[in-house]
Amino acid sequence: MAVYDLEEQEQIDKIKAWWKQHGSLLTWLISVVAVAVIGWQGWQWRQNTLSAQAGAVFFALHNAVANENTPQVKLLAGELTDKFGGTSFAPQGALLAAKYSIMIDDQETARIQLAWVVKNGGNEISDIARLRLAGLLLDAEEFDLALSELGHKPAPAFTALYAEMRGDIHVAAGRLPEAKTAYREAIALREASENDAVSPLLLQKLNALGEASDA
Repeated sequence: MAVYDLEEQEQIDKIKAWWKQHGSLLTWLISVVAVAVIGWQGWQWRQNTLSAQAGAVFFALHNAVANENTPQVKLLAGELTDKFGGTSFAPQGALLAAKYSIMIDDQETARIQLAWVVKNGGNEISDIARLRLAGLLLDAEEFDLALSELGHKPAPAFTALYAEMRGDIHVAAGRLPEAKTAYREAIALREASENDAVSPLLLQKLNALGEASDA
């Protein structure tokens, strides 16, 4: 049997006393950390699995669009949003499906798909969806609803496009002073951007309202 001197025995006694007081808490903390680590690893595995599955569905959707297989496009787009809505493939797929729906003149479905992207897409993909949805509402002469979609402040890359679309909506609604203001804003935003030139079409839109091109 090991023989301890007085100092060593005091240290042992202190350790025993500390463990008696805090041992249960320490064991609980270790268990919590272990469970958290296992949970995090499980969550990562599930996310990776969902992402892989969503990618496969998105690839199939892309092929269905290329082949103009309307039933498959609707089925796969719905599967992406219903089962894999939390992945990045879902808003991309909904945006792709909406573009196809517009192409086949299924405006109602396109609206639903774009509205889903606006709500769930996040960041710039939602900005794209808002712009396209505003275009559909413009075509349907729902001018105030179209403008409300553009009330959201987009990423800098889309501010000029939003202003130009507002101009188009005001023209269609017969509100020409508001249209001029919106077109001027779009031109100013493009001129202020190093990577965004003013398009001749935008200048023509403003000139058609009786404004000089340098307004």
